Amino acid sequence: MAPEESPSNVLSYILIAQDFLGVNYNSPALAAPPHLANTSTSTMSSTTSKALDAAKSSSQQAKNTLKTMTEETSTTTSSLLHHPYVRPALPFINGGLAGMTATTVIQPVDMIKVRLQLAGEGARNSARPTPLAVLRDIIAQGKVYDLYTGLSAGLLRQAVYTTARLGFFDTFMNTLKARAETSGTQIGFKERAGAGLTAGGLAAMVGNPADLALIRMQSDGLKPVAQRANYTSVIDALSRIAKAEGVTALWAGAYPTVVRAMALNFGQLAFFSEAKNQLKSQTQLSSQTQTMTASAIAGFFASFFSLPFDFVKTRLQKQQKAPDGSLPYKGMADCFRKVAKDEGILRFYRGFGTYYIRIAPHAMVTLIVADWLGFITK
Repeated sequence: MAPEESPSNVLSYILIAQDFLGVNYNSPALAAPPHLANTSTSTMSSTTSKALDAAKSSSQQAKNTLKTMTEETSTTTSSLLHHPYVRPALPFINGGLAGMTATTVIQPVDMIKVRLQLAGEGARNSARPTPLAVLRDIIAQGKVYDLYTGLSAGLLRQAVYTTARLGFFDTFMNTLKARAETSGTQIGFKERAGAGLTAGGLAAMVGNPADLALIRMQSDGLKPVAQRANYTSVIDALSRIAKAEGVTALWAGAYPTVVRAMALNFGQLAFFSEAKNQLKSQTQLSSQTQTMTASAIAGFFASFFSLPFDFVKTRLQKQQKAPDGSLPYKGMADCFRKVAKDEGILRFYRGFGTYYIRIAPHAMVTLIVADWLGFITK
């Protein structure tokens, strides 16, 4: 049986609870019971006060320690981000992460776009499939996950291509801004266009092997089952293509890829930067609304300027040598000529709606994420 508590101990517990809860000691409702009224409280009050002071001191010390740790972490992070070797790399890192995020979201639309471009190859009056028909066909042949065929290649392409193009573009724009501030002038559309074209061309050359692997993986399902390569990953595709066709085959279609990238970046980055600058000066829209509106405008112009080159790039990267060693197309000009003759000029803009749906959201996600990453890494 538990020992009985003395009246003084009971009163001590009551006082401690009152102090802890901030209760008014003089409240009649909380007055000590009559049989404890004569108990001395001086010793108990002193003990309670010391206990509360110790608790407050410990709490304050814990808060100070946590504050110091937070400030030290923030200082360390800031110092790292502003390190002379890290700072120039941030636009490239942010661009790569933004592009990979967007590709993960848009990959199914890109898969449908590629299948539309390869449908009816070499025939002028072939049946024109719709995006929904292509979607149904892909799902009927396999699983929903087949829409993500080539995702590893797409992510590698973004890790290389978008890292380079956004990194180069931001680097060029920062240099142009510094030069404009020094001379007291403003950056014009011509400078933005030049930065976008140059950044796109340089990045496309670096990213062509991953782009080629992506096309091969996405078009593999169109072949008869016996002729499919059944690539397991982008590394598998790159190694097998290089072994069977030579390392230089990884840069097949590089010329239209570069031209397409320059056209796309001219439409996307130059028009995005110009549209955002105009919206900022001419409207009262929020920063987020400006970014989304500018990216939608940029997506349209990027699609319009780049789709013919994207179409030719897809055809050139998909082609493989026949048993006699010949190829369907000798190069970009030959592909343009044969498609225009055999399939009609409008074939270059087949799937424009799907292409825009792929480009615009991809641009929006990429540019919004890049803006956000740029903000938190200032």
